[in-house]
Amino acid sequence: MKHYLQFTDFSADEYAYLFRRAALIKKKFKAYEKHHPLVDRTLAMIFEKASTRTRVSFEAGMYQLGGSVVHLTTGDSQLGRAEPIEDTARVISRMVDLVMIRTFEQTKIERFAAHSRVPVINGLTNEYHPCQILADLFTFIEHRSAPGQARPTDCLKGITVAWVGDGNNMANTWLQAASLLGFKVHVSTPRGYEIDAKMASSAGGISASSYQFFGDPHEACKGADLVTTDVWTSMGYEAENAARQKAFADWCVTPAMMAAAKPDALFMHCLPAHRGEEVAAEVIDGPQSVVWDEAENRLHVQKALMEYLLLGTVA
Repeated sequence: MKHYLQFTDFSADEYAYLFRRAALIKKKFKAYEKHHPLVDRTLAMIFEKASTRTRVSFEAGMYQLGGSVVHLTTGDSQLGRAEPIEDTARVISRMVDLVMIRTFEQTKIERFAAHSRVPVINGLTNEYHPCQILADLFTFIEHRSAPGQARPTDCLKGITVAWVGDGNNMANTWLQAASLLGFKVHVSTPRGYEIDAKMASSAGGISASSYQFFGDPHEACKGADLVTTDVWTSMGYEAENAARQKAFADWCVTPAMMAAAKPDALFMHCLPAHRGEEVAAEVIDGPQSVVWDEAENRLHVQKALMEYLLLGTVA
């Protein structure tokens, strides 16, 4: 049994398989072909943080795979309240086949997984967002892979991803992906909002050669194959919003930043987006933006992920 709690839980070979599988599952979806490998399987979704894309993509995905879904929020369950997380895990995992959790501290999902009889998926924590990066990489592969490539991940080798904004769970996961799959991340964050030093180290599964920090976001974007960002104030940090608005004023992804990147560079954003804050409207709604493909691809890669966690490699 495997869990998917952070990007480093899988190997490069497993990602190559998942991207191939996601492409096949997406092709079937577009052709209205039934793909029901998870008949009679049940996914429990536990939300301590609200969600739109995570809920819809996992719930629709599980139904499309032939399974069923149980949706729980903190108001519906004992997670982290009167009952210890370990006991909740022991109970829920006896009743379902798969659990997806979207919560705050990574330690919560790790404690749940340690006492679960079934695979657990990280739908987002304060520290990591592996399912989103899975979708982002699949989207880049769709747009940039060359015909005849032996492995879907080959087109990622040596590329540069520019991360502009907060040193948050998305940035942490981009660093893990770069270290594992052989590309580089240029990171630019305002002073005081850097990536946690422990995350950007061997302790966090990161190779020092896979990233570089920049004080100037325009410099970070120079020569990038992909420019990506996130909201300035993530869920749970709303009390800091006024301070963040001031600190991040120069970290809005603008047409000038995109012009500093390669001419064919893509723009991504995990959404929801605030035009005029972390990204200019001309960028997110412009020709280099692939955010809608990126959002849709959460559905397809997560279907491949759930299938893999429950069935393993399918011939």
